[in-house]
Amino acid sequence: MNCCAIPPEWRRRICSAGWRTNRIFYMRDHCWQSLILGAAGYTPWLRDEGSLTRRIQQRCDAFAVRPMRSGLARVACDEAALLGLPSDRYAFSREVFLCADGKPVVFAHSSCAREHLRGTWKSMRGLGNRSLGTLLFAHPLVKRRALHYKALQFHHPLYRSAVALLGDVPRRLWARRSLFYLHEAPLLVTEVFLPEILELK
Repeated sequence: MNCCAIPPEWRRRICSAGWRTNRIFYMRDHCWQSLILGAAGYTPWLRDEGSLTRRIQQRCDAFAVRPMRSGLARVACDEAALLGLPSDRYAFSREVFLCADGKPVVFAHSSCAREHLRGTWKSMRGLGNRSLGTLLFAHPLVKRRALHYKALQFHHPLYRSAVALLGDVPRRLWARRSLFYLHEAPLLVTEVFLPEILELK
């Protein structure tokens, strides 16, 4: 079993959820890193800290959001820990594709504790085909934590969801994720970059 270091800001969330950090071991599939190695042309996209929606819009003629799933679902144990939830709890989850000129370029997965749907993150329910980024980057009180990165492979559940609309399936997909906070309520956003993103200059 491979374990990885737990970033300090994540360790606090894990402890508050009742996890013992000295007994948490992540399989390699669950390790997210603060550095990017071997991402080649994806690196500028992965590192950019601005609105991903806006960055895509500036590089295409027609931007669209294609909703795939929205509602309560079990989240992965590492996601639950970051959200401060027990590992067996359900959370609100939303999955969409961001499309440029009709082609999917990003698969986006976002999760928050369901109790925050009645308060802090209630706008998550009614986004429809609007981008979450338009909400997050327009709100002056939303704070973003550090980005972490991972090359997803076929056995990762987000990889399997991300390739749903692809014809040619790549061996791996680069992804990044970060926590957004509004009034101390966390929202975890994961963005998986699809091969067509490299066509946007």
